[in-house]
Amino acid sequence: MAHDDDSFLNRWGRRKRESANAAPATAPGPAQPLPALPPIDGLSFDSDFEAFMHAKVDERVRRMALKKLFSDPRFNVMDGLDVYIDDYSKEDPIPPGMLAQLQHARTTLFGPQTEEEKKPPEDPQLAEVDDPDDAEQHA
Repeated sequence: MAHDDDSFLNRWGRRKRESANAAPATAPGPAQPLPALPPIDGLSFDSDFEAFMHAKVDERVRRMALKKLFSDPRFNVMDGLDVYIDDYSKEDPIPPGMLAQLQHARTTLFGPQTEEEKKPPEDPQLAEVDDPDDAEQHA
């Protein structure tokens, strides 16, 4: 079965035509009916949720079934290894021993503080406004 023009594309096209002629097109079989879905209110953790995962099940029904599944208290257990479970909005007081070490390090590195250095720095914007009525005009 030798052909005169045996380039790659010609061979490929010929073989493709031959395979298309050899294999008759198969008609798709009858559509499989959806399995009967159990009522969502009757679902529990031990129920079979496989029927809800079928591609032809409505997305809203699937979500309602999954919502029912994950409302089980077994899924609401906090993992102790979760690093975001602490409340970082609460201030944690520094222990007195650590404050003493910090004060000692400050004194050792920078020398003793004078009275002026101990005062908190003033905000220059607040220092400009002496009169509360003036503050309203600036705002």
